Amino acid sequence: MLIHLASSNLKTQYGEYREMLFYDGQKEYIAMVLGDVQGEAAVLCRVHSSCIYGHYFNSIECDCRQQMEDAQQRIQAAGKGIIILLDQEGKGNGHLALIKSLEFKRQGIPQADAYEAAGFKRDARDFSQAAEILKHLGVQSVCLLTDNPKKSDTLRQYGVEVMTNGNVK
Repeated sequence: MLIHLASSNLKTQYGEYREMLFYDGQKEYIAMVLGDVQGEAAVLCRVHSSCIYGHYFNSIECDCRQQMEDAQQRIQAAGKGIIILLDQEGKGNGHLALIKSLEFKRQGIPQADAYEAAGFKRDARDFSQAAEILKHLGVQSVCLLTDNPKKSDTLRQYGVEVMTNGNVK
């Protein structure tokens, strides 16, 4: 069960969001909400996992930063939307897995396969917290900015109505 700890406004280059901090007893999760989404249907939503390389180091070896920017631009254009940030570095395997997978990725192996080659799960992420946050926000349905079926399947499994849009991973 998630607890809503705090909220504050945050000005970004893509508009002023309402930042909401949630906690499950072990990890923190962040929802960034632009506009009024309560009771709304087909709300643009990006469920995004943390990425040290993409967000802090501006690495050109991943597209996480670009995915986040694309989502923020689309949400700004729509005038409302949600970004949920989950602390799940390395597809939920951690930063060590990311470091160990790089040698395989640089050989041309896709990232999920590179994790497996390095001895980790292809994708160890859990998106159930995102579903709980969306229920807390009271949206009727979301247009999920992803091409990852695990995200949409998990949200649906936890009772969130989802439409997908494959333009953002």
